[in-house]
Amino acid sequence: MKKEMLVNVSQPEECRIAILEDGQLEELYTERASQNNWVGNIYRGRIVNLEPSIQAAFVDFGVGRNGFLHISDVEAQYFRQAGYDPAEIATGNMPDVDDGSDDDQRKKGRQQRGGRPRFKPPIQEIFKRGDEVLVQVIKEGIGSKGPTLSTYISIPGRYLVLMPALGRVGVSRKIEDEHQRKQLRQIMLDLHPPEGLGFIVRTAGQDRTRKDLARDMAYLLRLWKVIVKRLGKTNGPGSIYEESDMIIRTIRDIFSEDIDTLIVDQVDSFNRAKEFLQLVMPKYVNRIQLYEGKEPLFYKYNLENEINRIHRRKVPLKGGGSIVIDSTEALVAIDVNSGNFRTDDSAEENAFQLNLSAAKEIARQLRLRDLGGVIVNDFIDMRKDSHRRKVERVLKESLRRDRARTKILRTSPFGLIEMTRQRIRPSLKRSVYDDCPCCQGRAVVKTAESMAIEVVRMMVMAAQSPKASRITVRVQDKVAAYLNNKKRREIMHLEEACRVTVQILGSEALYPEHIEIDCRDADGNEIALRFMDEPTSGK
Repeated sequence: MKKEMLVNVSQPEECRIAILEDGQLEELYTERASQNNWVGNIYRGRIVNLEPSIQAAFVDFGVGRNGFLHISDVEAQYFRQAGYDPAEIATGNMPDVDDGSDDDQRKKGRQQRGGRPRFKPPIQEIFKRGDEVLVQVIKEGIGSKGPTLSTYISIPGRYLVLMPALGRVGVSRKIEDEHQRKQLRQIMLDLHPPEGLGFIVRTAGQDRTRKDLARDMAYLLRLWKVIVKRLGKTNGPGSIYEESDMIIRTIRDIFSEDIDTLIVDQVDSFNRAKEFLQLVMPKYVNRIQLYEGKEPLFYKYNLENEINRIHRRKVPLKGGGSIVIDSTEALVAIDVNSGNFRTDDSAEENAFQLNLSAAKEIARQLRLRDLGGVIVNDFIDMRKDSHRRKVERVLKESLRRDRARTKILRTSPFGLIEMTRQRIRPSLKRSVYDDCPCCQGRAVVKTAESMAIEVVRMMVMAAQSPKASRITVRVQDKVAAYLNNKKRREIMHLEEACRVTVQILGSEALYPEHIEIDCRDADGNEIALRFMDEPTSGK
């Protein structure tokens, strides 16, 4: 299987990273420069309000928007400061790691503490207004809700995660081989991490040498010293540590030996990514390539149409049938429709085969759309219990590669499979679209920025025609204003490079997603554009 990572940063407003397997889009990551991306950042915060009824505090962490800190995300050192014994307090939201202890040891530990139940003390007894607290953003704010914060600080490296509050070494539970788990744990103990600091071996740490882990530990310890130094120098709410940009984060967290090629379409980003690869994975640095083609990278790999289809409500399945995805404020509903799908004369076998196909596509769509929260999957009814269990297994196996945490329940009596998926940031749809002013938010249209980015891509494609001399673009007023003001330099560069004249015309009467591109040669003859076959007016 050929696996590729494509990095599209040719436009400064947006960075997109796609993972392809045999040419099919499997993962997509998008980040806009205009959007706040705080997840992973560490801040010195100040408690501004306490809400005992929901056991939460609201924290000013210096970004102009208060964060939400629940008692379950408060680390034990704050209980100790308030006079509580941390040994008697529940651990809260600690990471999914194995510390090497078995059930008997855990029971013995509870007995030594007198068998008293562990608990979380009231948040109003731990904090008061004005208290300072070191916090990390673990989830972006969605809608009117502020970002979710945690005092459990975690700093990821390539193979390890530094967690000061953990105080021991652990291994990710996703590494299932027991021999390898013991081996990794022993290597970490032999490296003698500083007392009081905790480390977790990530899944990327499998089959890594002692030298690799030691190098990663040294890097994280240097970073932690910088953070501690900054903490001592800052006063009041403000930033202490900021996560790397999306290119470095994605290479650090996702790039592995099974990715054959890493292609970047911008020189500065290519150099930065290559330098990072040389630092953390020098033997794979020959896999990175700079894309120098004239055709935009994602068009070259036929990804633009695939990305546009991500936002559609109905997703066709191979061989017939479809799934329909509807999102609400509280949950996501996914319905499996049989349509013209037929493989057998048996209705049970038809339903079973369609549901297997739908389970794989549902897992893929959840990743691509970054949908989170409660998800209800309505599969075609099946009578055989063995078929229902098989569909559940296929769905779970398809979700294994998902970096977001998921939990799946067994099929309900109504034929529904309920699940949850970790929601870290707004879905891809919410990042790309604005609420439509014409329908009071019941549907969506793309933002002027999104449309301007799309128009520039289309103009680049149109300008590639050998006979192109004049390109006229008709869009809605706001999109035209964005193009004429913020994209003028890029348009002028396109005109000079391709020897074409570009004219942008705007009109209030056009729909926000209306795009009309007229391309003509020097004699005034129209040139047909293959990517404009489908209407894009949004009418």
